Amino acid sequence: MRFDALIIGAGLSGLTAASLLAKRGLRVAVAERHHSPGGSCGAFKRGDTLYDQGSTMLFGFGEQGFNAHRFVFNCLEEPIDVLKHDLLYCVRFMGHRIRFWPDTERFAEELGNVFPGERGNIRRFYRDMETMYRHVMVERPAYTTPDETDKVNSLKGMLAHPLSYARFLSYLNLSAESLLKKYFSDPDIFRFFDKLTSTYCYTTLRESPAVLAAVMFVDNHVGGSWYPAGSTLFLPGKLEKVIEEHGGEMIYEDEAVELLFEGKRVSGACLRSGREVAARRVIYSGTVWNLYDKLLPSGHVSEKQASWAKSLVPTYPSVVLYALVDRRVIPEGTAAVEMLANPQALDESEVTVYIPSVDDRTLCPEDCHVVTAIGPSFDDWGSGDRREYLQKKKLETQRLLRLLDSYFPGFSGAVRHAEVATPATIERYTLKNGGAVAGPKQMLGQHLLKRPHTRSEYKGLYLCGESTVMGTGTPTVTTSGLSAANAVLKDASLPRYVYRKNMREYVRTVGKPFTRDMLYDGYPPAEREMMRGAMMCRFCEHPSCSRTLDVRGFMRRAAVGNFTGAKKALKRYTDQVPLSFEDLAACERRCVRAAQGDDPAPIAEVATFLMKTEGFPPLERQLSV
Repeated sequence: MRFDALIIGAGLSGLTAASLLAKRGLRVAVAERHHSPGGSCGAFKRGDTLYDQGSTMLFGFGEQGFNAHRFVFNCLEEPIDVLKHDLLYCVRFMGHRIRFWPDTERFAEELGNVFPGERGNIRRFYRDMETMYRHVMVERPAYTTPDETDKVNSLKGMLAHPLSYARFLSYLNLSAESLLKKYFSDPDIFRFFDKLTSTYCYTTLRESPAVLAAVMFVDNHVGGSWYPAGSTLFLPGKLEKVIEEHGGEMIYEDEAVELLFEGKRVSGACLRSGREVAARRVIYSGTVWNLYDKLLPSGHVSEKQASWAKSLVPTYPSVVLYALVDRRVIPEGTAAVEMLANPQALDESEVTVYIPSVDDRTLCPEDCHVVTAIGPSFDDWGSGDRREYLQKKKLETQRLLRLLDSYFPGFSGAVRHAEVATPATIERYTLKNGGAVAGPKQMLGQHLLKRPHTRSEYKGLYLCGESTVMGTGTPTVTTSGLSAANAVLKDASLPRYVYRKNMREYVRTVGKPFTRDMLYDGYPPAEREMMRGAMMCRFCEHPSCSRTLDVRGFMRRAAVGNFTGAKKALKRYTDQVPLSFEDLAACERRCVRAAQGDDPAPIAEVATFLMKTEGFPPLERQLSV
């Protein structure tokens, strides 16, 4: 079978592209080396606690501003529930706890209390940036990358607000530091903004393009900070749902290892299993280094191309601490995101702490909080033997716990579970080279149009993800996926996805704190109970329940409402081998929950519910799993 489009990588950008194309009726396949979707925006379980792998603070769901996630879900006509944080986040800086209010005037007042000598300049800076932002980004929404921008729409915007557009364009090759010098003189406020750019886009003020910083400093306030109700399991899960409901194929645990060519045109990919997937068009959502160094056959890559890819400077490698702690050590009033900043330098004490359970109580036990702490690592994690590596991980865990102790006294003594993902871990699970979680830096000299474009230099090959024009962040990689989908649709002479006034809203904001009884409240009672049962699954990396029946796959899909995909996962098995009640009971007996003394996940109940539809044979009484 030849697909209309093959998408390589099931991170947010790849899933966005695939879901939009599937919605338009294209035959789509997605190849992913991991066993579940999401990439850095995925989730995993330890016990009954859900941890976000990386992306925990999400922008782009707002009613206003650069709301790429909202636009995509409205285009897909796929409902999703989200939580809006009261504060964007807090920054601990020079003894101050600076609260980032959604309203820029209120935030400017807060920042003015920290830097009283710059109070008037702070107000002027944010008013100027917000005016420009609203004229350029908000009034005429265009959810596309600069290389695919509609020139007519841009021209109309320029004619409406020529001064704002002129200012915006003048920032293209200006550093953020140069922009701030037009407003401020206090060295400490420069250090403060340096912390913001290093957290947002992994670049210093001197490295950051002013055009990106100007948008970034305002956009988050306008659009707000969000979290998918029930964990980040739901964001990629909903995109996967659209793909599978429209006939798309998800190919998991099978990495694309080489692109296939017909003459000079990319025609598919060879997977590690040996399977060749033919496609009229291919969208690649991985890193630029893996593309030129691994996926493209050597005869199709020039020395100049290879050298250019290698010359791109990566963002710094990261370490991630995942912890479950007693609720008592996180003080009331703590924000869902707390940035711990070192005002003197970017070093390993620079950590962003995500506590999504502040607003979402479905993630962990009631008397606990789930914590994800992400920061830079400048150690060498690629050398040494296994024993040395594990010892370094242990020391790194202790270092991060001590660091959190200094902000949350008693933290390390209240830990119920803690583990660290090193740069090597990040690369193993997401293929991000060296653990550089944000790909190449969006720094002057390799920013915007100087990065890989949506249309590659190879016919039939399109690109999206953080290595491309838009760069780092969930709304930006989502936009890159949208842009890639629109490029494919344009080349296939199909309607593209464009903004329309009064689009029907499919993003629903739910109340806080979000509790277990609120999860699935929009579903009929029978479905709700089945989904709650599916969510009991641990989604184990190495399942003990069955080696052949994809229990993890159909339980995960059912838990996010993807019944079509869950049934497909079951049917792939029942098309080959009869499934019996005894099989499902055996799976439950081998469930890791049962081995740990808990009730097993209700595998039989969920499977039986899903199989009460046409196309499934009756459950057999024989043992076959």
